[in-house]
Amino acid sequence: QMRLVESGGGLVQPGESLRLSCVAPVTPLDIYAAMWFRQAPGKEREGVSCISRISGDETNYADSVKGRFTISRDNAKATVHLQMNRLRPEDTAVYYCAAFPFCPDVGRSGHYTDTELPQQKSSWGRGTQVTVSS
Repeated sequence: QMRLVESGGGLVQPGESLRLSCVAPVTPLDIYAAMWFRQAPGKEREGVSCISRISGDETNYADSVKGRFTISRDNAKATVHLQMNRLRPEDTAVYYCAAFPFCPDVGRSGHYTDTELPQQKSSWGRGTQVTVSS
């Protein structure tokens, strides 16, 4: 499986912004859809957003971040970004990225469903910590 490296996390106040990056240091990332996940203390890992492979012209988001987060990709740099605006304390988590053959749909509940995720093409990295606190 390919390896991905996350960065860009930090400590911010509510309402502020952060931009996360996910880099594929060895294997080309553009042939895969890329997805961001997060895991808060004591909670299960949850999907946040996904961007389609190659052109990245299709994106989707969990309802909890829709309208505040924007996913994008820079294939020349083998990088996927997550721009996070208007951050809230409940966004505090370790954020991870992963590669898939295609993006899963967001369920009617507004969440991604683990059982409907396609086969993951990357191993889990260390993630990057995002802390939103006043």
